[in-house]
Amino acid sequence: MHTYIIADNQDITREGLISILRSQNMESRVETAHTRTELQARLRSYPESVVILDYTLFDFVSVNQLLNMKMGAKASGWILFSDELEEHFLRQILLVDPGISVVMKHNPLQNILDAITCATYGETYLCETAESVLKDGIPQKKEEDNLTASEKSILREIALGKTTKEIAFEKNLSFHTVNTHRRNIFRKLAVNNAHEATKYALQSGLLDLMEYYI
Repeated sequence: MHTYIIADNQDITREGLISILRSQNMESRVETAHTRTELQARLRSYPESVVILDYTLFDFVSVNQLLNMKMGAKASGWILFSDELEEHFLRQILLVDPGISVVMKHNPLQNILDAITCATYGETYLCETAESVLKDGIPQKKEEDNLTASEKSILREIALGKTTKEIAFEKNLSFHTVNTHRRNIFRKLAVNNAHEATKYALQSGLLDLMEYYI
């Protein structure tokens, strides 16, 4: 018997999913969870279940909290099922855990059924939206630059979102030294801000995609 846990606080969606699951497989067990605590309890009782989750309507406070719960239930399959998911969120989820399926609520019923079937049998389903976001998130390699080893090290820290003060403290350098490196980096790369410098760091391989999105 397959067990499905519906973690969606939209009444019409929850009832619709229950109806779909029961009509497709009379042997299935359908559970619901309204909070993280309830979801964790259901996963303890049914560790091999399929979780159908609307992240936007649930009480997870961060992506890492979601990923940690999934990691603790290694035998379970997960489907993200929402009206809309931000591109950055999708890239982060799919790069860290490519085993999570994604389907949107506006997708045709057959797509939703395909996602459920895939997750049930340990496979991954990605709707067109998720595939497009993941494909667009892979940056192209840039040509070699003339940054020094120190400048590349500083660039990595900038790309990780650290301030000049934080970098100086962690590397035991003066604020002035780090600021000089920063100006030289921007000049050599012909960029005007940290966002553009971060894109370069990703494209050149100085920063791993999973490092950035975690």
